[in-house]
Amino acid sequence: MIGIEKQIQIITQGCIDVISEDDLRAKLNRSIKAGIPLKIKYGADPSTADIHLGHTVPLRKLRQIQDLGHQVIFIIGDFTARIGDPSGRSETRNMLSGEQIEENARTYQEQVFRILDPQKTNVVFNSDWLAKLTSTDLLMLTSKYTVARILERDDFKKRYENDKPITILEFLYPLLQGYDSVALASDVEIGGTDQKFNLLVGRALQRDYNQEAQVVLTLPLIEGTDGVQKMSKTFGNSININDTSTDMFGKIMSIPDSLIVKYYKYLTDKKDEGIKKIEKDLKSKGVNPRDIKVNLAKDIVSFYFNSDEASRAVEEFNRIFRDKGIPDDVPRIGLDDKKINLVSLLVDYKLVKSKSEARRMITQGGVRIDNEKIIDIDAVLNIDKEILVQCGKRKFAKFYKS
Repeated sequence: MIGIEKQIQIITQGCIDVISEDDLRAKLNRSIKAGIPLKIKYGADPSTADIHLGHTVPLRKLRQIQDLGHQVIFIIGDFTARIGDPSGRSETRNMLSGEQIEENARTYQEQVFRILDPQKTNVVFNSDWLAKLTSTDLLMLTSKYTVARILERDDFKKRYENDKPITILEFLYPLLQGYDSVALASDVEIGGTDQKFNLLVGRALQRDYNQEAQVVLTLPLIEGTDGVQKMSKTFGNSININDTSTDMFGKIMSIPDSLIVKYYKYLTDKKDEGIKKIEKDLKSKGVNPRDIKVNLAKDIVSFYFNSDEASRAVEEFNRIFRDKGIPDDVPRIGLDDKKINLVSLLVDYKLVKSKSEARRMITQGGVRIDNEKIIDIDAVLNIDKEILVQCGKRKFAKFYKS
């Protein structure tokens, strides 16, 4: 097994918080002497179906730790997803149905193993222990933390000061996530910086339940394609690992230049020396940031697909954006009706997610019919011949009267 200092270097590289390195060193020392791997906890509530590149930051760190010989416990938060994690929220989340949670959990399990080693991953559901808590157990759990401590959370504090509602159920969330650490007796827990409070609750609860406190590691949140908000499907700025190779490539090419180094650092296997060279090149007037971004997009697409798919995505991107062409694989869709409202067409065939988005895309000039810009939200299309519809920069479809 790799020595302690080298393991600490690999485990903590890129982390924002390490609480604490002394505890980590002690745990690794016992692990090596006993020949028993550490239990590394990571939890994800299946609140959406897709895992995006922002989620992969901790997943990539988990894979590095797995390669050191340790065991990852991947928690599907099917119980806590019913509450919804209030971290970073300015308002109460809607509760998910059991059917939504079950479907999202299924897709999560399919996607995480594109990064994690399944042989060193134990997938568990926190309903297995949280659903079994009696009312007495729950009362005992709530007695471990004060309201004042809970209100130390920045998001709760802001909502309280701004008279935004906070439900008692939301107060329970950090305690339930923390209890996951007790149920699993985890050695280390990993999460984003927005999870720091919850992770520390787990550390404190383990002590309350006479366990050794877990080490807390936090990693930075990755901004999405807008370069402002953290990557999230809610904000419409996510790059999903289930995107097609061409969509993934195109979305990465759309990020602002200011994110190139961060994406290289947390979303690729680029070493420190290579990242320092990229930083230097970006400051050089003789280097076009676009060329660096192309290499970044190729690296990421190659990881989730392969090098051939990455090369094809480059060609497709150049054909659409540089050469003003259209993709080779534009879907052809037959319509029963000869006339159809443009807004309905965009929504019904999933070129946009909602009618409001369709209207916004049209008024902003983002919709073209046979390469002609359409800005009338009340436009009705006459499908007397095959037409090419382009919505935004990457979505195309051909429609004809069937």
